[in-house]
Amino acid sequence: SNYRILVSRANLRPEAELYPFNLRESIPQFLLPLQPGDEEPVVNLSEILEQVYQEAALDFAIDYSVQPVPALSDSDLQWVRSLMES
Repeated sequence: SNYRILVSRANLRPEAELYPFNLRESIPQFLLPLQPGDEEPVVNLSEILEQVYQEAALDFAIDYSVQPVPALSDSDLQWVRSLMES
């Protein structure tokens, strides 16, 4: 996977939960660790990032004509460009 979310609860360390994903996949939802015994809310990071993107008007601030850092593979770059055209 290209990206990973690692959730480590203090009371269970060194155990942790790993949520791997790639660019073309949805960001997995995960439970947010709180104090033992507290109900853990589900974090939908995709939704949060979409809201930040919209509210900060990042479509005007980011130059999508250049490769990001680190650079994407040619196939992933083509995929991203196809999304921008639709």
